[in-house]
Amino acid sequence: MSKDQPAPGDRIKPKKSALVQFTATTLLLEVFLVLFATMAVWALRDSEFGRGPLRIESSAVIWVLGCVLALVLVILSRAQGSAAGRAAGSVAQIPVLAMGLLVPMMYLVGGIFVVLWIYALRLGARVDRERAEYDAAHPETAPNAP
Repeated sequence: MSKDQPAPGDRIKPKKSALVQFTATTLLLEVFLVLFATMAVWALRDSEFGRGPLRIESSAVIWVLGCVLALVLVILSRAQGSAAGRAAGSVAQIPVLAMGLLVPMMYLVGGIFVVLWIYALRLGARVDRERAEYDAAHPETAPNAP
């Protein structure tokens, strides 16, 4: 038997929470979305094409707002280990979706990410629950078993 695979009766180390991994990954992907949307808003600041009802003409304001939102999403991705972090991540979906006021296409793309966020919450919780059920049914291989 190779060293990479556990032998029968070996303890395996605990897995990271799927809920934390899924939600953190979704928030990190939203960072890229926000940065690309910020570039689009900046590029369209002097144009009537593709602009939403909210108009920001200052390049500095556009970049500060975009980078602050991206930074908040990065920080929240690291806080997904707690219920408060996930609640804050849920609240952070609002400004991502609200970027549609600057670039209307963000209503669609931001909406897709809101759906991904909800799916990450539901699927991550289900995977964690099923892992716990499996570990309870198979205590001989459960992580952290005595």
